[in-house]
Amino acid sequence: MAGFRLLVGLGNPGSEYENTRHNAGAQWIEALARQSQCSLRSEKKFFGQFGKVYIAGEECYLLIPTTYMNLSGKAVQAVCQFYKIPPEEVLVIHDELDIPPGTAKLKQGGGHGGHNGLKDIISKLANNREFGRLRIGIGHPGHASQVANYVLKKAAPDDYTKIEQAIDESLRYVDDIVRGNLNAVMNQLHSFKA
Repeated sequence: MAGFRLLVGLGNPGSEYENTRHNAGAQWIEALARQSQCSLRSEKKFFGQFGKVYIAGEECYLLIPTTYMNLSGKAVQAVCQFYKIPPEEVLVIHDELDIPPGTAKLKQGGGHGGHNGLKDIISKLANNREFGRLRIGIGHPGHASQVANYVLKKAAPDDYTKIEQAIDESLRYVDDIVRGNLNAVMNQLHSFKA
């Protein structure tokens, strides 16, 4: 696998959404930017917070769309078109209801699993589903009717700590992730549970 050139952390803009479950992907990018001493800046043409960083000797782009979650594809599409990045070289980091807090799962390609941010990205990438996904577990509220409210709220302190630990653990493998060594990362990361 060629590796990833664009790393996208999904979330909703605005202080009212900071540290909500739905912003786990944005938190991941913010943590990577701090770790890499990269300043994210508002970039109108990319509809988001944007930065360039070198990871494992490769130039990578970091993006947190400042559109709302359901319109994340607009930002991803803009960066991909400008830098001529194929979907296979995009990694989207997002919250995942179907895995518990304190876990993270990595995969290449797949569906949207009902995640509106992923739905929009797939749509804006001409229905190409082959981008990578790093799924940060946030757990499920128990019933589908509770999901919208659940993802837009802050996690309980114990769950929030577990989400942060999963983010930190997955960041340990960022060099291999960027290089495209997904199997090696999956063997380690998928066994982690905070």
